[in-house]
Amino acid sequence: MNTSSRAAAYLRAYDEQLRGRPVPGRTAERVGPVLRVVSDGYGQGFLTYRDLGGLDGEELDAFIAGQRDFFTGIGRSVEWKYHGYDLPVDLPGRLTAAGFEAEEQETVMVGEAAALAASPVLPEGVRLREVTGRADLERIREMEELVWEADRSWLPDLLERDIAGPGDRCAVVVAEAGERVVCAAWMRFHEGTDFVSLWGGSTLKEWRGRGVYRAMVAYRAGLAVARGFRLVQVDASDDSRPILARLGLEAIATTTPYVWVPPTV
Repeated sequence: MNTSSRAAAYLRAYDEQLRGRPVPGRTAERVGPVLRVVSDGYGQGFLTYRDLGGLDGEELDAFIAGQRDFFTGIGRSVEWKYHGYDLPVDLPGRLTAAGFEAEEQETVMVGEAAALAASPVLPEGVRLREVTGRADLERIREMEELVWEADRSWLPDLLERDIAGPGDRCAVVVAEAGERVVCAAWMRFHEGTDFVSLWGGSTLKEWRGRGVYRAMVAYRAGLAVARGFRLVQVDASDDSRPILARLGLEAIATTTPYVWVPPTV
């Protein structure tokens, strides 16, 4: 991770402003040091926190088991969002022992929106636009299913709700070549903070490596600046991290989803 004073300042801001923040439009309750989020009507739950308040040993094991059993009881999978600097240091092992499985590690990256908001440079014939209508959200679903070869039937409902609010609204952007969606991404404006967060970015295979993803970052950074937000945050995959680093984002931490899937799901 970057150890510069700027990266340290970004990490402090991330901890203070984003970690453990409620997600608008989701049912959430505070359980000890953790915010337990249940997505209404679709998808998996989410456990987030700024820190665990000193929980350790058998007490922590019992707490982890309690969250696992809660989501088992409602028939939902759940993600425990672990950061590489979380305490205690043996937390990953305790999650694994409770049946949670680690997914791919991501890198938390932060940068200045104004520095990222250059005019997007696009391949010939490609345009970017913000979308809100159901038909466009269904086109995004179709593209995502081609990329991931998995069901994304829940995605239009999710995006439609997050565009409408309440609070921390989303903007959804597509890159189109003619009538075809070749890339889609979205962003969340975290009201009362310095941050927007960037999500999505799936791109059809034949359009990768042609600058579409970079252009989508720049376009969304411009939307952030226009709405008065200073910082852009991304949970970056190994594929997107080098692109974002070249654009000037700083790597400030790692994060790993630990997921529990009940036997009945």
